[in-house]
Amino acid sequence: QVQLVESGGGLVQAGGSLRLSCAASGSISRINTMGWYRQAPGKQRDLVATITGRGGTNYADSSKGRFTISRDNAKNTVYLQMNSLKPEDTAVYYCNLITIGGINYWGKGTLVTVSS
Repeated sequence: QVQLVESGGGLVQAGGSLRLSCAASGSISRINTMGWYRQAPGKQRDLVATITGRGGTNYADSSKGRFTISRDNAKNTVYLQMNSLKPEDTAVYYCNLITIGGINYWGKGTLVTVSS
């Protein structure tokens, strides 16, 4: 079993920055993919960015150039640095981990609100 705990959400003005963190605990293999997804009110949950155990990254088009995903394998933690935030980035941000066996785990989410 894996537990994911997000932190770092909050209220920020447009153009500002936030850094999200997600700490994983439990039965974790280094060979896994971690990532961030977000869900705005009334919308589906969408990909923000993912990072493999070896550091390979994938970003949604809306994240490219503004967001950076990184991870510290020693701490089992993934980060999302978000710069140049826009009101449309307002959403609940969820941490995700996919094991090598294909099992998905989700955090409870952290709210990011960007004011105009």
